[in-house]
Amino acid sequence: MQATAGVSTDTRNLPSSCIFIALRGNSFDANTFAPQALKQGATIAIVENWSGSPPPATAVIIVPDTLLALQHLAAWWRTQLSDTFIIALTGSNGKTSTKDFTRAALAETLSSYATIGNLNNHIGLPLTVLQTSVTHRAAVYEMGMNHPGEIAPLATIARPHCAIITNIGTSHIEHLGSRENIAREKACVASTLTDDQCLFVPHDCDFLDIVRSLTQARIITTGGPNDEIRAEDICESADGMTFILIIHGEKIAASLPVAGRHMVANALLAAAAAHHAGVPAHAIARGLAQATLTSGRLRRYICREVTVIDDTYNANPESMIAGLETLANLPLPEGARRFAILGRMGEQGDFLADGCKRVGQAATRLGIHTITVGPDTLAIHQSATGSQYFPDQATAAAALQTQFHANDALLFKGSRSARMEQLMHALFPE
Repeated sequence: MQATAGVSTDTRNLPSSCIFIALRGNSFDANTFAPQALKQGATIAIVENWSGSPPPATAVIIVPDTLLALQHLAAWWRTQLSDTFIIALTGSNGKTSTKDFTRAALAETLSSYATIGNLNNHIGLPLTVLQTSVTHRAAVYEMGMNHPGEIAPLATIARPHCAIITNIGTSHIEHLGSRENIAREKACVASTLTDDQCLFVPHDCDFLDIVRSLTQARIITTGGPNDEIRAEDICESADGMTFILIIHGEKIAASLPVAGRHMVANALLAAAAAHHAGVPAHAIARGLAQATLTSGRLRRYICREVTVIDDTYNANPESMIAGLETLANLPLPEGARRFAILGRMGEQGDFLADGCKRVGQAATRLGIHTITVGPDTLAIHQSATGSQYFPDQATAAAALQTQFHANDALLFKGSRSARMEQLMHALFPE
């Protein structure tokens, strides 16, 4: 039997000679596809049930729980990555952007790997670990959650050398009940760190006491006026952000290919982790300038002379307000207008009305005209001066076709369930 070539859980994307792990979900059971996987070229199938004989030169391993088998396999593979510097990160906002910045900063001097897209949960993280090669000198693992108790098992699998908490906001507050509980859950990213390892957090984190009580790691803040890693002379341009990056006294001109002061904060966390991994400051600046962000994160394009800002991947009150601030600071010609076209914010529960009110008030304060879509956005509409409201995307698309002029700038944002990219592309096809 030949050597395996990775692990897969999907027969639609099956590398030859891989291990196929048959996972079960509420609406699917991949055990039924295991015979097909072996016929398609998988070498080994890990299943919970099997009947008959496997094809020649293949093997079937029967286990009580295939998800647990995937996680145990990843934990074992992590022990083989002895020469790979592991960085783990989590946060209410900015996880994926910070992951992208971190990998870009590392890649200038280190062969590196990072979570693809948002494969950051109890399935995605083990798969990411298993896709990391022993030839990689560094890896960045993103960890997401929406219920209590989900981060600690991921940290146990990843066993990072350092960790990042991007921020502590209200994302998933419906399931966790308070920001304090969110802080406790996020701090679990550093639960396996020792007192000679580091956890990087932004200087304005207002739950440092809770975080400090839940990890042995040394906590290092970034972005504050006295922090060793910070930014000065921050400017926004048509192409992104420019600033002076300061790393332990060394000053380097730096830039980001994306707008937003909060993106600079994310980049500083990435720079701190990359420097901790041994990357020189000048290489970090080079990498940040060339970073490619995952789709749907403040990406800009021009259509019919209108600037479209695609921030449709996800949303909560903090990230919506950050998006509004980015739009407000975007340099535009005289007479140009700024619009925020906003969809629902998911997993806010009883906190939704307050979050919508904060978003609407921020839009008014920043002078941005809001257009809200869907019943869950009605409170934003009611809290924002001069706002427009549409009950659904079809109504919005029909009404907005001729509303925008050349040089206007539009921000599209909402939670994944809002699918705001559909309205964006209906109005402004790329």
